Amino acid sequence: MKDKKVLYVASELMPYLPETEVSSMAFESPKMVNSKGGQTRIFMPRFGNINERRHQLHEVIRLSGMNLVVNDFDMPLIIKVASIPKERMQVYFIDNEEYFKRKATVLDKDGSLFKDNDERAIFFAKGVVETVKKLNWAPDIIHVHGWMASLLPLYLKTYYANEPLFADSKIVTSVYNNSFEGPLGEDLRGKIKFDEIADDKLSHLGEATFENLTKVAIENSDAMILASMDLPSELETFVEAQKKPTLEYKYPEEFSAAYEEFYLNEVLS
Repeated sequence: MKDKKVLYVASELMPYLPETEVSSMAFESPKMVNSKGGQTRIFMPRFGNINERRHQLHEVIRLSGMNLVVNDFDMPLIIKVASIPKERMQVYFIDNEEYFKRKATVLDKDGSLFKDNDERAIFFAKGVVETVKKLNWAPDIIHVHGWMASLLPLYLKTYYANEPLFADSKIVTSVYNNSFEGPLGEDLRGKIKFDEIADDKLSHLGEATFENLTKVAIENSDAMILASMDLPSELETFVEAQKKPTLEYKYPEEFSAAYEEFYLNEVLS
């Protein structure tokens, strides 16, 4: 992995949120790349239950300040950054007062999905791309973890298709079983179409379920990693039908060599 650049985009990440399959692998993967001489950048949402003082987040003024349009509304983009102690890994946080101030991640106090999670996912995807453009950092691989990041492959392959910075980037999606109940908003498809993304690219989003969002990510990726031991059979079948490079599930203690080999010999070959 020496000198390879890998951009990690995650719904959640240790140590900023509790340990889960997603937050753990979104931490361990870039740690592995760093240890092998690669370069990483990590992006996640700045959820309101992340303790900014404890984790020493601070705003990066030169990266903040632009507005992103989501469903015809201008939403200010704020970028914060922190370093994971002892790991030499820098994390960029996508923030916005409207979308991420509340003291929770994706569920309200009654356990229901926030009604604007669909718009938050759009904002997150566009915010990551615009920030990486400002950094002028061209990744060899873009590795997506978790459903809040699942729209990034779609936006890279459509809305940002002519962006030269990503012309040679390969997209890898880790497929997890981190499901949610019900649809993600009532009109995610319509809100994405506002960005003039063709209807045929959104055929799976008649209903924005976890499975359908994951299918959109898979369809717009160059390779997949099966990151949960047990996946919905619907997703397993869909992954097989894509005929793309796919890494089978690896236990945490054996993932490192497998991921490195997959990156170098399947994704970048």
